Amino acid sequence: MSTQELQGRVALVTGSAKNIGRAIALNLARQGAHVMINARSAKAECEEVVAHIRQNGGQASYHLCDISQADDVQGLIEATQSTFGRLDILVNNAAIRRHSNVEVLSWQEWREVLGTILDGAFLCAQAAIPLLKSSDMASILNMGGMSAHTGSKDRAHVLAAKSGLIGLTRGLAHDLSVHGITVNCLVPGLIDTERGESAGSGAPEHHSRNKTLLGRRGQPEEVAQMVVFLCGPQSRYMTGQTVHLNGGAYLA
Repeated sequence: MSTQELQGRVALVTGSAKNIGRAIALNLARQGAHVMINARSAKAECEEVVAHIRQNGGQASYHLCDISQADDVQGLIEATQSTFGRLDILVNNAAIRRHSNVEVLSWQEWREVLGTILDGAFLCAQAAIPLLKSSDMASILNMGGMSAHTGSKDRAHVLAAKSGLIGLTRGLAHDLSVHGITVNCLVPGLIDTERGESAGSGAPEHHSRNKTLLGRRGQPEEVAQMVVFLCGPQSRYMTGQTVHLNGGAYLA
């Protein structure tokens, strides 16, 4: 793998066994970063991502855990430090994408979605701070969602969680600026990804309602390229921002 602007850096990407998270992990590795892969239970997929990175000359490992649980998150951060000795980049990508009308949405499902997307981002960021403070190029990137800005049917829990990431991003940016840690939120929209049964039947309603100005959907690799920029040396003057990447489907 080519070792470029992230050579020697260490990145942790939650929810990186497949789709956008996988593309992010692979692209960070291509730029020279050592990468900790994470998922809740997708062991085979994590092993595949790690193997791909290693076969191409990079360094990677994986750690399975539930990021909605504080003890699990602490174990994830400790595993990253034990394996790579440092942490420079945290990408909070893990999410649960469900469809449930608010009239039948259960408290359990509400908490599960909020727990993974919003609580998980907070827990990971807080636990990572001691390691990030030791880096001279530390960054946290929260992965938002376009539907949190446009609205969408049957996704009140997902929209609430993704909207919360914007506020979390701004709060973290204020609190961590004294340590030189940048915090931003990247909001992909209308990206081609595989959707399993847990995501509900078919694509979200806003995928059919919104169209891109460029006449196509984005690819996970295009999101990954923006992640590298936002976490790299070229964006050190950028923090507390929400960046949209959607081919013109939503103009912020």
